[in-house]
This record gives sequence, C-alpha cells and structure tokens, in this order.
Amino acid sequence: MNLQITPKPVRILHKLYDHAVSVADPMLTVPSYLPEKPRGKVIVVGAGKASARMAEAVETVWGACEGVIITRYGYGRPTKGIEIIEASHPVPDENGVIATKKILDLMNDLNENDFVLCLVSGGASALLCAPSDIITLTEKQSINNSLLTSGAPIEKINLVRKHLSKVKGGKLAAAAYPAQMLSLILSDVPGDDIQFIGSGPTVGDESTPAEALKILSDYNIYFPSDKIENFNTQTSVILPTDIRLSRTTNIIFAAPSQSLKAASEMASGKYGFEVINLGDNLQGEAKEIAISQAKQAIQIQDNLSKTQPPVLLLSGGELTVTASGNGVGGPNAEFCLALAIELKQRQGIFGFAADTDGVDGTAEIAGAFITPNTLKDAENSRISPLELLKENDSHNFFKKIGSQVVTGPTLTNVNDFRAILIYPC
Repeated sequence: MNLQITPKPVRILHKLYDHAVSVADPMLTVPSYLPEKPRGKVIVVGAGKASARMAEAVETVWGACEGVIITRYGYGRPTKGIEIIEASHPVPDENGVIATKKILDLMNDLNENDFVLCLVSGGASALLCAPSDIITLTEKQSINNSLLTSGAPIEKINLVRKHLSKVKGGKLAAAAYPAQMLSLILSDVPGDDIQFIGSGPTVGDESTPAEALKILSDYNIYFPSDKIENFNTQTSVILPTDIRLSRTTNIIFAAPSQSLKAASEMASGKYGFEVINLGDNLQGEAKEIAISQAKQAIQIQDNLSKTQPPVLLLSGGELTVTASGNGVGGPNAEFCLALAIELKQRQGIFGFAADTDGVDGTAEIAGAFITPNTLKDAENSRISPLELLKENDSHNFFKKIGSQVVTGPTLTNVNDFRAILIYPC
C-alpha cells in the first residue's frame, strides 16, 4: 500500500490499524506478565504466529533460555538460546511435526521442581502438529484444508483439531506434569475463550470425538470411515479436572478488545471522529457481515448533518468464507469487496479490513481498502466485482486496482481489524 498516493481517509484508517497492531506487540506486553526467573531447570516452549516475538521478549528479561518455539515461515526472530523453528500455516507440514516432537522431548522426565513457560498465540493450531495415532499427516492436512474453506467458525474448526492431535486440548500441559507451567496466551479468537486459542494446548476440555465427527459431517468433510470406531474410543482431550493440569496457570496477556480500544481512542482523540465500536467478537460470513455494515453506514450517513464529525465504525472478530470458487482470497478482502459492491460508489464512505497478523486467508496479504472510486477503478481495469466475489478471488481483485494492504509479518495476532469511515455528504 503506497500511502503517498492513497486518499487521506484511507491513510488515517491504516494509521489506526497500525496503532491497533502496535499496542499488541509482545515486546511491549509480555515482560510485565513474567515472574522472576525461577531457579532450577527452566524451559520455554510454544507455537503461533507471534510466538517467536514472545520468546524474544522473554529473553530480554530472563536472558538466554533453553527451549523450542514454532512459528510461521518468515516470522522467526533472533533469540539467544531458544530455538526458533519455522513451519507451515494454516495447513501443517512435516517441519511442524518435527518441531513438536522436539518440544515433547524437552518435557521428558520433568519433575515438580522444574518450570515450563509456554507461549501461545493464534496459529498454534496448525504449527503445533502431532497427529493422533489414528490419522496420518496427509489425512490431517486434507481435513484441515477442508475445514478452512468450509465456512465453519473457528471454535468448531479448533474442536476438531483437538481430537486429531496429541498436543492440543490440554495434552501439552499434561506432558509437562508434574512440572509447574505458566502459559502466556495472546488471544485471537472471539470472546477470548482460552479453550480455542491455538486449540487450547494447555487448557482442559470436555468435548468428545462424537462432537468432532458431527462437525465434519455437518460441513461435508471427508473422514476415513475405517477409522471412525477407533476415533470414537480414543482419549482425545484432557478433562479440566485432570490432576495433570493442576500445576498449569493460563493467562491472556493481550486481546483484540485492547487493540480496538486503542484504535478507538486514537480515532476520537487525534482525529475527532465519533466512534461506534461494534465489538471484537463478530463472526459469520464475510460478505454477509459486509452487507449488514454497508447498510448501517448508509443509514448513519443519511442522518449526519454537515456540521457533525465523521463517524467511524470499528469491529473485530473472525469472519469466515465458504469457498465456492477457485480464487485467492481471505475474509478481510472478501469483506471489502462485498462492502464496495453494496455501497454502490456511495460518496464519503471509506473502508479498511486487515488481519493483525499480516495474513488474510492463505495469501501473504493483510487485507484491502475501498473508496467511493473502487467500482470505477474495477471498471477501468476491466474486471467484474461480482464475478470475482463469486469466485472468492478478492485478493486478485484488489491487486488489479492497487488497493491491497500488505504489511509483512506484524509479529502479533489479535484477530481482524475492520473500519468504515463515514463523512457527512
């Protein structure tokens, strides 16, 4: 995104996004949650798109540590002692399997005098990968990929992931027992439910294999029929009452609500906007939420007098895309494309949507922005907004008109950031 040639309202929206991301930087937030470094054996483990930055923050306070962290390709950070291993996200790969085994090996033969610091952020569900005994990595990759394009909410996706894993659903914490464990968690899920952040590797769970199979059935996702019986009888998760979780403490140290609040305060304090914060837990189909918010924005504008300040609609959460086409897209770009179509070149309304981790869907694109000229730009570029929306090809749409938001790794992950700026007309 070239801020030099971008309309001023979009530049402002991008600055609000940057501020929301910056306040969730683990380098700023992690240190205040760290206890004094325990005496004796200390290991640091974890996974997620922000986990390497979290490890870097830990070592600024504790010095060099022993441990293994798994992060997304390109998201590594310089550390003094902790080994950073990069792996695939959002579909797991062999590197994730190898790295997860290293983490489990570190936890062998720990005793009650040892201490484990676990660092978890969004992305851990794919990166922390140890397929259960009844399924292969290839089968797990296929199921994971199908879930991501099914339109299922993250809670259902992560419930299935727990039952296909040897480390999720409390099993990582159980592996560390009887050592003491502190799990520092950066939330990227609506409602900040720690059971679903990274599929809850250090959190007990009461779901069943039957629930996981029902989700797969409901979303028409293939599961090998010859493995269903074994799947139903396996011990898939660790119950919250299990003694192996009794020495684990879970703390959320940063969350989407904090980032939206920071953006809201900047919008009202620095720019004088009236802010309507729709919350950080929005879920649903990206294009449907876009239509709803477009109608809301139009209604707001229709009731604004020219003497009133602009209104900013803010929202977070995690939207979904039920893929019916073969394009390249993500929830934030699809939201923007559907928003532009619904606004019909309405003057005075600008939109911005991007994932705070810098990755929207599977592409190395954070999101997109729209202006009243977006549909005109598409016409000049000889592309059809409706056709590309149908093909779920929103990233290519915004690439062709020069309206992508590209940040690279942000080193944090507090879910989606959406903003619609409404000027009186």
